[in-house]
Amino acid sequence: MKKKYNISVEATLEVIGGKWKCVILCHLTHGKKRTSELKRLMPGITQKMLTQQLRELEEDGIICRIIYNQVPPKVEYELSEYGWTLKSILDSLCLWGEKHIIKEYGDKYAVLEESILNQ
Repeated sequence: MKKKYNISVEATLEVIGGKWKCVILCHLTHGKKRTSELKRLMPGITQKMLTQQLRELEEDGIICRIIYNQVPPKVEYELSEYGWTLKSILDSLCLWGEKHIIKEYGDKYAVLEESILNQ
């Protein structure tokens, strides 16, 4: 049976919705990351949730999992070519969020963590 959507944004949210997927994707727009790097950049996420979100994004073709044949094994994640098509959406979400923070709190640095993403 084919899936039906009432509005196309449902398809978008099905792939990148939830608390963590856009955050993961924003970090990956700045280059490949290992699971441990993502965990450090996202202290609020559990290891189980991070693994689950990465798996789902990989299944949807949004990110690529690169396994290096070495000891100990090394795995990195990067945006796929298809994943890069989300960049303008992610940039728009960040920009809107920044404006919202300023509207609500006056100073974005009062509530934003120090991060390369928050320059």
